Amino acid sequence: MSLFEKHKPVINNAIKALHDRVFFAQYPENPAPAIYGETADADAQAKFKSGLGKKFEELKQSSPEDWIGQEESPYLQEPLKISYPSFSAQTLVERAGKAFHTWRKIPVDDRAGILVETLERIKGRFFEIAYATMHTTGQGYMMAFQASGPHAADRALEAIAAGYEELQRFPSKTVWDKPMGKFNIQLNKEWRAVPKGISVVIGCSTFPTWNSVTGIYGSLITGNSVIVKPHPGAILPIAIVVAEIQKVLAENNLDTNICQLAVDTVDKPLAKTLAESPDVKLIDFTGNSVFGSYLESLPGKTVFTEKTGVNSVILDSADDIDKVAANLAFSVALYSGQMCTAPQNFYIPESGIKTPNGIITFDAFAQKLADNINGIVDNPKAGPFVLGAVQSKVTCERVTNAEKLPGKVWLKSRTFENPMFKNARVATPVLVEVDATGKDIFSKELFGPIALLIKTKNTDQSIALAQEMALHHGAISCGAYTTDPAVKEKIADEMALAATPVSFNLIGGIYMNQHAAFSDFHVTGGNPAGNASFTNPEYVTRRFTWVGHREPVKAE
Repeated sequence: MSLFEKHKPVINNAIKALHDRVFFAQYPENPAPAIYGETADADAQAKFKSGLGKKFEELKQSSPEDWIGQEESPYLQEPLKISYPSFSAQTLVERAGKAFHTWRKIPVDDRAGILVETLERIKGRFFEIAYATMHTTGQGYMMAFQASGPHAADRALEAIAAGYEELQRFPSKTVWDKPMGKFNIQLNKEWRAVPKGISVVIGCSTFPTWNSVTGIYGSLITGNSVIVKPHPGAILPIAIVVAEIQKVLAENNLDTNICQLAVDTVDKPLAKTLAESPDVKLIDFTGNSVFGSYLESLPGKTVFTEKTGVNSVILDSADDIDKVAANLAFSVALYSGQMCTAPQNFYIPESGIKTPNGIITFDAFAQKLADNINGIVDNPKAGPFVLGAVQSKVTCERVTNAEKLPGKVWLKSRTFENPMFKNARVATPVLVEVDATGKDIFSKELFGPIALLIKTKNTDQSIALAQEMALHHGAISCGAYTTDPAVKEKIADEMALAATPVSFNLIGGIYMNQHAAFSDFHVTGGNPAGNASFTNPEYVTRRFTWVGHREPVKAE
């Protein structure tokens, strides 16, 4: 049985899910032993620890020019001392160019089967990837497992399904028969989906697999070779993914340079050199707006970016303000605000928030939000695991500086003790009240556990400001609370014009930070937060070109 036949049901189910947009998960997010095995967690933890201070030798990339690595655990604040094989940009590009001409000729059915097989292999390493993610990004254990493991694998499968379907959209050949009166013109026509070439995927430090696999698999399913360039602070999680891809390629007698890992260091970066190579045709990037905009400006490249944005919450009215405050407090605290979808700007009318029990004043809601955040932080069974650790020292400095912003500080950031990691780099959320006239303060992303409470004249001004921020500075998510259908429609319409999805009236166990594969489009590509979307058709169709050939039908 071919790998395509083996995995055809999975591919078909994934394509159906793309159209239905209902809940679908091929890879369970519950790390229960009954699902993944009784010893899976312990075995992975032991394997992660055994690899510290050693060379990562699983990659099938021959003749490394050096061994490098700069990763540091935010939980231990100590170097991992793992080194990876490194190569010059020229070597990586040359190898990718040769591998491209092998991979592009593999039939799409075979490519799809091989790629789904790689996800099945990666599934067996979800726990190991979780520990690698924890100790490079600072994510809590559960988030590290879910986001870097099953959720990332589902996003990868989504890209495979989207690419596979688009490659089947048109027939590969047909007989074109045009009546001309006494005779017909007949042509044999064929069409080829021609991949664009070498793809470079540039990763980020906070979500090293989730943000990268869509670009990796989107390019691979459409026939392109891929160079994966992770952030130097978070290599191990995606290195494991690339290693498993290479193993499956090798088993199928294919060039393992179809997918390569390109490691670098902060002082000797590779991204710019790779991106500017004339042989590189596709670039995927997650990170800051300055570098993302530079990549978008490069001539002759097809570029997919997810950059920074300013995410808003519009508070108008609510049935249960306590549940609203609890939900938003969790959203602010989750992974210490180090998510591209985390809320930052909270727009609250000066007249307060309408509830069935009367008006909740601005000050009363600010205090409720602060109290709920403190409740999470001070809960030893929840706080350390929800907040995790802070990936970068720069983020901690940003939090400290936020307390100096002009405006009332409703909640100061503080440290707390992680019972498992005494040296963890931590910072709790800071809440600062800002006047609606202070656009210079709230019109930029303050990455990290920083929330700004903005007092507006009314809900109309709140909507206008949220839309303005999205249109001019980008937004990836938006939260809104209202019990008024007319207000709800206005928010939905105005934010849609700013290409920003809105989560309305969330309470309980679902948060505006979370985007689900096969259902939520992550980033819309319609505002400055990014020019691409996981995973709409354009995300894969721009990775190849339809080319047609034709020839007269020979007479019998």
